[in-house]
Order: sequence, then structure tokens, then C-alpha cells
Amino acid sequence: MQNLTATLLVSCPDQPGIVAQIAQFIYQNQGNIIHADQHTDFSSGLFLNRVEWQLDNFRLSRPELLFAWARLAEQLQATWQIHFSDQLPRLALWVSKQDHCLLDILWRWRSGELRCEIPLIISNHPNLKPIADQFDIDFHCLSITKENKLAQETAELALLKQYQIDLVVLAKYLQILTTDFVGQFPNIINIHHSFLPAFPGANPYHRAHERGVKIIGATAHYATAQLDEGPIIEQDVVRVSHRDNVEDLIRKGRDLERVVLARAVRLHLQHRILVYDNRTVVFA
Repeated sequence: MQNLTATLLVSCPDQPGIVAQIAQFIYQNQGNIIHADQHTDFSSGLFLNRVEWQLDNFRLSRPELLFAWARLAEQLQATWQIHFSDQLPRLALWVSKQDHCLLDILWRWRSGELRCEIPLIISNHPNLKPIADQFDIDFHCLSITKENKLAQETAELALLKQYQIDLVVLAKYLQILTTDFVGQFPNIINIHHSFLPAFPGANPYHRAHERGVKIIGATAHYATAQLDEGPIIEQDVVRVSHRDNVEDLIRKGRDLERVVLARAVRLHLQHRILVYDNRTVVFA
């Protein structure tokens, strides 16, 4: 693979000279910066930065880079990640019975739009196994009941470890994850219609239609222990009118869910998101 790069995501208390220190660290080790973006949240006193540089002539090996940067990061009191462009994240897609988000992610992956590996699909229903077979992806069906939920989540965690999964994408997985599960595996992206919390529960489009809403939308966010209250990554909306029936709202809503989820996953795979205070900075 040509043009190998490293991407640094860093957040730390704001102070003069941070950009210069990061740039100097890369420059003195013969790195060439190709992308750089930053944001300062003055209300929290936090500096957030994304920097990507070429590794072709970089003087440090990867272990040396991580060690040297860790020393500087300690001085900056920084939280940080470094990602290398030739290390593809491994995704697990979780689904129930709806296939629109699953198929969209798989099509984008197969076309090369999403740079990742997808070795695993998990579902609480067997309905979508033919899609997994079509894309030659392992499919595991773990039905969930009130009585077996904890045991099944233990089995799911074991599968994530077995397949070395970096990110779980809830592509319309209609089950609530327990606090314990999210605590053990926090890298989860979820998609839902943007009626929440105004129309929680079943049949939100029917109730939205009854209320005569004028805008519908979709939200992609990181999953947390608080249901549907995690840091928001991406959102979009579309206008509807009195001429739209319930089926029109559902169709438009699913279109939005596909696009919004794909954008969120792409941003995560490109290491463009920093999370803090249950918020995100997205360096798009």
C-alpha cells in the first residue's frame, strides 16, 4: 500500500503552543503533514486536534512513535489515539429484521467506499442470514428474551473477541443493550429516527403522521448506558407534508437512516471524531 499515513486524534487542556509542539514533533521526525484541523472549546477549556501525516520517510518505527508521543502527551495532559492507514478496522453489523441499513453498509463496503473488514453479522432473528451468505460473512443468530438476555450478551461479547471486532454498528438492531455490555464494549454506533424522544416506542411514524409533523429525520450516535442519549455523530432531515401517508414517512425515514448511518460509519473509519462531555467534534 502506497502513501502510508498516521492519524493523531488528541484532546487536552487548552494552552499556548500546542499546535507548534505537535507540528514540531512530526517535523523533527521527518513527517509530512497532509491534513490538520483543530477546535478549541472555550467553555470547557479544551483543545481538540486531528493531524494526519505521511510515514514514507518517517524516522521512527511505529513502537518508537507511540512511545515518543506518549511522553509528549503526558506533558500536555492529553487523551489521544494514533491510527495507521494500513490497519483496517474490523466491523460487526448487528441487525434484527429490517435490512435497509444492512444492505446499504454492505454495498458501500463491497464497492470500496468504506475501508474496513466486515467478518461478522449478529442478529436476534434468522431472517437476514441469506444476505450474510450472499456477502460471504459469518452470521450468528442469538435470540433474546428477558430470561436469557445476560447470557446472550456474554455470548455476543465472546464473538466480538473471537472475531477481533473494533466497532459494532447497530444497523437497526431492535434490542436495548445493557449497561454492563456497553461498559465492556463501548465502541458502538446506533441509528434511529429523530422523533426520539418525542415519539419513543412502537410505531413512531404512525404517531408522527397523526400529529401532522412537517419534518422527519435520522440520528446516528455512539451508544451509551443511557438509551439513545449518546454523543451525536451525524443527523439529517427531510420535509414531509399533508400529502404524505404513513408509508411515505416510513420510506423517507429509511432513506435518511441509510445515508446518516453510512456517513457516521465513514467518519469513524476515517478517524475524524473526537468525543468529550457526551458531545462530538467531527473534523469532516
